[in-house]
Formats: sequence, structure tokens, C-alpha cells
Amino acid sequence: QVQLVESGGGLVQAGASLRLSCAVSGGTFSTYSMAWFRQAPGKEREYVAGINRNEGRYYATDVQGRFTISRENTKNTAWLQMNMLKPEDTAVYYCAADVGGSALHYKAHEYDYWGQGTQVTVSA
Repeated sequence: QVQLVESGGGLVQAGASLRLSCAVSGGTFSTYSMAWFRQAPGKEREYVAGINRNEGRYYATDVQGRFTISRENTKNTAWLQMNMLKPEDTAVYYCAADVGGSALHYKAHEYDYWGQGTQVTVSA
């Protein structure tokens, strides 16, 4: 059974940075596409960033230039480095895995496995 565990969330002030981690176990991490989504209260879950097995990357427009997604296959881990955080970045952040591996899907239903989420709160 594939499991994803996120960590690194917290409460920070606007302009600060956070680094989220997603540790994957029970599968073949190196073959997966990985992505981060987020969900704010009362809103739909939205795509933030993705990285495929060839390290192609894609970012949502409103995080482009501030967030960086990366992965290390030897550690079965993906990260989301978030800089210049804004109050509107406040949400629960979820890590997701697509076993297909080559595509960079931006729709949640394309992903096969999900973590439990980690809260990120950015105060003004």
C-alpha cells in the first residue's frame, strides 16, 4: 500500500518561507508524478505545482516564481519550497502521487494516492 505523509506546515507571517515535505512509502516513487494541491476553507481543492518522473515541472500561475517543487528519488521524498508567502496562501496542503509518472496533470481526480494534508497559515 502506497502511503504519503506530509510535514512542514505551520503558522508564519506574510513574506516568510516554509518547506513542505512529502515522504512516500510502499511504492516505486521514482516512477511517479508528484504534485501539491491546496484547499482553503469553503473553496475547491486547487493545483499548486507538479513534478514528473523526468523532473519536468509545472506551477499554478499565482505561485509561479515564489514556490519551487523538487524531488529526491533516493529519499522517496518530494518537497515544496514556499517563499514570499501571502495570507491568500493559507490552506491545507496535500501531496499527491500519479503512478502514470510522465504527465503533469492539474486535476485532482488524475492522482492515485494522497497524503493527509498539512496546514499552512499565513498571517498578515
